[in-house]
Amino acid sequence: MAGGRGRSEAGGRGGAGRGGAERRQAGPVGAAGRARLDMSAGGQAGAGVAGGDAASAGPPPRGAQLLSALFYGTCSFLLVLVNKALLTTYRFPSPVILGIGQMAATIMILYVSKLNKIIHFPDFDKKIPVKLFPLPLLYVGNHISGLSSTSKLSLPMFTVLRKFTIPLTLLLETIILGKQYSVNIIVSVFAIILGAFIAAGSDLAFNLEGYIFVFLNDIFTAANGVYTKQKMDPKELGKYGVLFYNACFMIVPTLVLSASTGDLRQATEFNQWKNVLFLIQFLLSCFLGFLLMYSTVLCSHYNSPLTTAVVGAIKGRSKNGGLWCFQLCWGSLLRSSHLLIQKTERGFVNLQKRDKYDF
Repeated sequence: MAGGRGRSEAGGRGGAGRGGAERRQAGPVGAAGRARLDMSAGGQAGAGVAGGDAASAGPPPRGAQLLSALFYGTCSFLLVLVNKALLTTYRFPSPVILGIGQMAATIMILYVSKLNKIIHFPDFDKKIPVKLFPLPLLYVGNHISGLSSTSKLSLPMFTVLRKFTIPLTLLLETIILGKQYSVNIIVSVFAIILGAFIAAGSDLAFNLEGYIFVFLNDIFTAANGVYTKQKMDPKELGKYGVLFYNACFMIVPTLVLSASTGDLRQATEFNQWKNVLFLIQFLLSCFLGFLLMYSTVLCSHYNSPLTTAVVGAIKGRSKNGGLWCFQLCWGSLLRSSHLLIQKTERGFVNLQKRDKYDF
């Protein structure tokens, strides 16, 4: 009996020992299994998040692409008409001051919107100029070369050479942004260039200085569009930050330039500042200048710099038609007013003669 109890107790202790050993061996295995389950669950969650990010980073809707392109073309067209009225009808002496007013309007609107938390862009720090470079330099080069080339070439030749902005934009997008275009798009771009040459074939006057300036203008315009697309990355400045800081960095040098050339003095001495209609159109030009800058960035954001360049070329044709309609309507108005005055004077003279004869 005692031997049986001893053997049973020994067997129980042995079984307990073996059970504990099995539990100790199963412990690490269970922990490893739980770790593998946690890792697989985490991997699935990470894959889900990555899938969500990929879905959110998909291509923009076609409606946004089309509307942003139409918005850009419409803003540019309206701005040209308003500026034409200011510079010709009222004979405002300085287009540079109009540009300064547009930059000031951009800074004010974006800053007030940021204060009211309508939009967001990073606060200024020492890294902002580095992040923005070389956009301010490209803007200055684009402005100077554009003014110089316009005065040295005829309008048809200027229109032809400005079309080279489109293939340069395509090339710079491939080099800087690493974007690849299909053969159909490349053929379409060169078809635009060929059509422009055919349209201006009767006015191929050679002017080396004008050619140099307009090709520099093409390079600056294409580079400005491509780098603007690059700087609009939310990790960098975003589209509002690009607009705000570019205007901030450019308004002071442009103001100094206008003061040195005498444009600022001529603008301050202009005699129409008390004219309410002139003030309304001047403020409208400043607001449309902000809309043009914003619509350019928006079009490049939803589409591409190449699309923005093509829309600019189409807008240039519409602009010429709009200016022609403006000049035609204004000329017709002046002629009608002149004829009305002549008829009124003739009728008044005839009335005086009739009264004299009756007397």
